[in-house]
Amino acid sequence: MKTLRKIADVVQEAVSLIPSPCDRGNEICIGDDGTPTSEIDKVAENAVLRFIESEGLKINILSEEIGFVDNGGSEVLVLDPIDGTSNSVAEIPFYSISMAVGKDSIGGMHTAFLRNLATGDEYWAYKGKGAYYNGREIRVREPDLSNLFAMIYMGNAAPDEAFRMAKNVKTSRSMGCASLEMALLAMGNADLYYMNTVRYSRGVRAVDIAASTLILREAGGEVYDLGGNPLDMPLDNRSHASFVACSGKEVYNHVMRPYIKEHGSARFAIYANEFIEHAEEYVRRAYKALEGENVALDTSAAKLMGMEGIPLDDIEADIVIVVGGDGTILRAFQHTDAAVIGINAGGVGFLAEIEPDEIEDSIARIRRGEYTVEKRSKLKTWYNNEYLADAVNETVIHTDSVAKIRQFRIYVNEHLATEVRADGVIVSTTTGSTCYAMSLGSPITDPLVEAFLIVPMAAFKFASRPFVVPSTAKITIEAVLDKGCLIVIDGQHEYTMSGGTYVEFSKADDYAKFIKLDKDFYSHVRDKLVNAI
Repeated sequence: MKTLRKIADVVQEAVSLIPSPCDRGNEICIGDDGTPTSEIDKVAENAVLRFIESEGLKINILSEEIGFVDNGGSEVLVLDPIDGTSNSVAEIPFYSISMAVGKDSIGGMHTAFLRNLATGDEYWAYKGKGAYYNGREIRVREPDLSNLFAMIYMGNAAPDEAFRMAKNVKTSRSMGCASLEMALLAMGNADLYYMNTVRYSRGVRAVDIAASTLILREAGGEVYDLGGNPLDMPLDNRSHASFVACSGKEVYNHVMRPYIKEHGSARFAIYANEFIEHAEEYVRRAYKALEGENVALDTSAAKLMGMEGIPLDDIEADIVIVVGGDGTILRAFQHTDAAVIGINAGGVGFLAEIEPDEIEDSIARIRRGEYTVEKRSKLKTWYNNEYLADAVNETVIHTDSVAKIRQFRIYVNEHLATEVRADGVIVSTTTGSTCYAMSLGSPITDPLVEAFLIVPMAAFKFASRPFVVPSTAKITIEAVLDKGCLIVIDGQHEYTMSGGTYVEFSKADDYAKFIKLDKDFYSHVRDKLVNAI
């Protein structure tokens, strides 16, 4: 502990030499996690590295910026040189150095030390020997469920659940420094810290919470993954997690009740395209990997297993595992509101998150809660004042006769945007931007962008180009000529459209929920589209 305190001293001195708070935020390089490193982070980390080298300490280092450093030691110093960088730049006195010592994982830490670098306040813990604040032993407080004080991550990757939770507790704050927020729980000044993100890469890493997790647990609290299991994480910068830190399971169950079921874990369903090669093998492997969970089989998946199944529409599931290609995934969304993750048994499988050789490992991660739920806007389609269906990818209006062109007027918020002669028009979500719309020259669009794409199909005029409009817009497409068209939603539903009528589109009330592991959209584009061509 004396050594950790000396390290904090040299960091505090080094940081104090930065000329101004604004200079602290200067981005000077890219860190081990692929994100920009600010000057204060690098100055603090360099101070630690120099101290360890000058003292000849045989301890390995895992740090936020430099990654893993092998110094030939048997244990690892898990280091976040500066937690709360933005606070330090803004001169908000709530940022820290976070250090923990141990091996293997967060659960293997035996010593932890935090210092608020603005105030000098210190928190520390030895495994099995309690937690301390400025020399005084600290404990979590007994919760009053009607009067909960919560710290909640509300950054730009926060899900809707974070804001709903803020409304369901008595008091909430977003402080911008996870280590010190968890330390407030350990002191009994708050009841929970909720950190959930729609982007896996924005979740916490071991370096962020290794020290604060030990301090909180030694103070009588706990840190859970979103499935209600005690959180543990490997000592690397590649693994990320969302979590709930709280004074105990009573608080966890209370605040998470809207998001988990009474049995404490997710209800699973398996849905499959029984006609795809290897579908039976993949269904059996997925079913075995879920052994011990509450699992229902759709009729198609059950048929492959020689069992009785239930139509997906009738299954109450939290997570649906889909075996098939992109079409199977889109079809699943037509029958469930649950979160969906696909096992690629088709061709490109752009919407699928799991490749066949990853089935067991990926499902194990889902069972541990090591995933995020990415919510994507869907498209609502109306014809003749009748609601048809929601589209995850796109709704296509096209001629009902081969080689016959049609004329369309396209309105955005009742304003005439353009009039085109074409084989048809696609209205696509950003999820669908990598599908049919892309083949017609529409831009590839990050699916978290709140927009819709309007794309003419084989337009007669070269100047008839795609439009990108806000997802809040009302889109109307009128078939001008007295000639028929077809309306096709996600390739699953087909409706006839008479000439002289119109179709209306708007953002759907709910979202398509995709289970995401650690594969980002842009790596999918590279691997599935660019490198596949």
